[in-house]
Amino acid sequence: MSGGAGEEPIVNIRGERVALGPLRRDLIPLYLRWTNDFTVMRTFGLPIPRTPEHDTFGGGAYYERMLASAGAHWFTIYELATLRPIGHTDLFDIDGRNRTATFGIMIGEADYRGRGYGTEATRLMLDYAFTALGLHSVMLETDGYNLAGQRAYARAGFREFGRRRECQLLNGKLWDVVYMECLASEFASPVPGRVFAPDAPRP
Repeated sequence: MSGGAGEEPIVNIRGERVALGPLRRDLIPLYLRWTNDFTVMRTFGLPIPRTPEHDTFGGGAYYERMLASAGAHWFTIYELATLRPIGHTDLFDIDGRNRTATFGIMIGEADYRGRGYGTEATRLMLDYAFTALGLHSVMLETDGYNLAGQRAYARAGFREFGRRRECQLLNGKLWDVVYMECLASEFASPVPGRVFAPDAPRP
């Protein structure tokens, strides 16, 4: 199942249960459905109804801009067994000189949350950042109430390095924003390290 196209989607990276491939224009309606799920958007800013004209998460103009962006690399996340699209993930604010970037992820399909797919996709993206792009430091920010996300990020290799206190409102309470990071020197490559490797000398 390719989730909107009649042919198998392009896949760049294959893990054990997750695959990553380019964003697809034919999936913009699916991306938009995810960003109209307030359960998803609880950790992505203000939950508001979004239309294809929105130039924010899910809008067609937003994805057209992301497709053409040189400062960010976006991937659709697929369940590997079925090639069903279940979310998207990205590296943005990429700074090649200082070898840094910021990480983001959304698991849009409710039945794939809390089952390790996000953790594996996060690990694959760190692997891509360090092994394929040669970056050294990747950071993210998440809300203090997003405990499941923090656990998944920690399992993938991120560590908390700081907080901005009481700056996110949810359910009448102000929560911290949590900052996490991972360094290439602290990460072992599970997949692209096998691809982006020098040829072995022949006898």
